[in-house]
Amino acid sequence: MRKIILAILGVLTVLGAILLGSYLIEKKQKPKPTFEKQIKTVFVENVVNKDIPIILTANGTLIAKNKIEIYSEVSGVLKASNKLFKAGTNYNRGATLLSINSDEFYASLQSQKSNLNNLITAILPDLRLDYPVAFTKWETYIKGFDMNKTTPKLPEFSTDKEKYFITGRGILTAYYNVKNLEVRLSKYQIRAPFTGILTEALVSPGSLVRVGQKLGEFINPSVYEMEVSVNSKFADLLKVGNSVALSNLEKTKEYTGKVVRVNGKVDQVSQTIKAFVDVADKDLKEGMFLEADLVAKSEKDAIEISRKLLVDNKAIYTVKNDSVLSLVNVDPVYFGDEKVVIKGLENNQKILTQVLPGAFDGMFVKINKK
Repeated sequence: MRKIILAILGVLTVLGAILLGSYLIEKKQKPKPTFEKQIKTVFVENVVNKDIPIILTANGTLIAKNKIEIYSEVSGVLKASNKLFKAGTNYNRGATLLSINSDEFYASLQSQKSNLNNLITAILPDLRLDYPVAFTKWETYIKGFDMNKTTPKLPEFSTDKEKYFITGRGILTAYYNVKNLEVRLSKYQIRAPFTGILTEALVSPGSLVRVGQKLGEFINPSVYEMEVSVNSKFADLLKVGNSVALSNLEKTKEYTGKVVRVNGKVDQVSQTIKAFVDVADKDLKEGMFLEADLVAKSEKDAIEISRKLLVDNKAIYTVKNDSVLSLVNVDPVYFGDEKVVIKGLENNQKILTQVLPGAFDGMFVKINKK
């Protein structure tokens, strides 16, 4: 039995060796699988060198060009007026913005006017005797003197003697005291210097107004000014009168402005220079934030591409012989937020229009013909 078992094991071992050998030989002779080489498709465009305008992008806040802060030069109780002194109220030029009670001051003015009237009346008899030539004009002046109207200008002196006589009676001093009070009386009414709108109101009727107190803010909403900061290296390119394209942050509305002033000083910290742009539109409001595109100059024999296509800020990929990528060095002349202006390419060279992941110099590609 032992011999039989050993014989069977021997036969099985030989058969196993034969099968294993056949499997290994068969596997070795089996052909290796072939993999199809993939060639990526790219989108290209032909280079067309031309004059590219350099557009400086900046932003700023609108401020009314005609804007005043209203302060009081006199004190008193604020009176009610025809229009409420509230933000958003419109006023025409010359209309009364604020009226402060001036009864006490007006009485003082009338007292001084009466004093002037009395002084001139008192000298008329002396003028009739000593200066008959001057008497007529002073008599005419006192007859036209109206206590309820602005004090008229004193008659011109005909001679030095007349001047000394009038001055010695204190008439000039009394006259200028009256004129001074009349000017101060006008400050009890604050009138609109231009047609505009009230944007801030800090007092209401019945309030006690003090000297130097801020009362509100008044603007002309027809013209606005925007201050923008531009890199100082373009300072010599900014010109007064240049047209400026403006837009809101959502890019839904566009406006046209004009450079009216350029500051002559460069900010030492940011190395920028300030330019001021005027813009007018009925939809604009003070405080709005706008973006401005200022045309500084034009670059000849250049093209504009997306900044994403630039490799290490100095090269881009071109396609040679319609099948091979080539990394070509270029000269970037201006960087925008999303675009870059470059020079150094020849017309009709094919450049990529979309970023190709994993691209390298010498890579085989296929051009999309659509």
